[in-house]
Amino acid sequence: MQLSDRNQPGAEPLLRIAAASHRYGERLALDGVGIDVFPGRVTMLLGPNGAGKTTLFSLIARLLPLQTGAMHLCGEDLVRAGDSILARMGIVFQQPTLDLDLTVAQNLSYYAALHGLERNLARARMGEALGLLDLTGRARDKVRDLNGGHRRRVEIARVLMTKPRLLLLDEPTVGLDIPARRSLVAFLHRLAVQSDIAILWATHLIDEVDGDDDLIILAKGRVRHSGRAATLLAQSGEASLSALFQSAIAEGASPR
Repeated sequence: MQLSDRNQPGAEPLLRIAAASHRYGERLALDGVGIDVFPGRVTMLLGPNGAGKTTLFSLIARLLPLQTGAMHLCGEDLVRAGDSILARMGIVFQQPTLDLDLTVAQNLSYYAALHGLERNLARARMGEALGLLDLTGRARDKVRDLNGGHRRRVEIARVLMTKPRLLLLDEPTVGLDIPARRSLVAFLHRLAVQSDIAILWATHLIDEVDGDDDLIILAKGRVRHSGRAATLLAQSGEASLSALFQSAIAEGASPR
């Protein structure tokens, strides 16, 4: 069952994916997936391991070729557009990618250089991003001296330097303790609204989902539910989002 609650009157999705499917040999990883991600909103992509979340992210980031379906970012065909369109997205994958032996500032400077930011602009953007993430005082610290929560913040600060329109987060809180996880979740929700960024956030942790979030439940490569989280819960008749999630997983496991 797929419930719909398109609650963005007059708004155009920043990212639109239609009927996307992907196979690894004989295995169907994604089966006709369609999603809309809106600016100023957090869209939670909730699914168990093996649901297809990472495959979907890899397609959006053009790390995998789109086999069937269509993807549009900012109104442009994401497959046919030039590489410059990738500058409109920032990606934080589950596996950390920081150089532990460099300082926070060096990591950000290297990233800025790779993306062609002029030095003075990069310095200004770095100061802005570090301030936003409450990391100004840690700029000269080596990354290996930071805790897990601060390392994640550095990764997010790094991608914000290019002013992305779309932020892709693949299990960004994995390995964080509860206070660090809650702090990061709250910050990212504020960021979406204040900066008008579209955030697509892959997770398997239900407590990261706010009732006002747009929610997509993915199971066995198919979208089982899509809409505003609180509305989906009310329409489903389930007692909690956890129960709705478990029902979707069970539905996905049943033969089609």
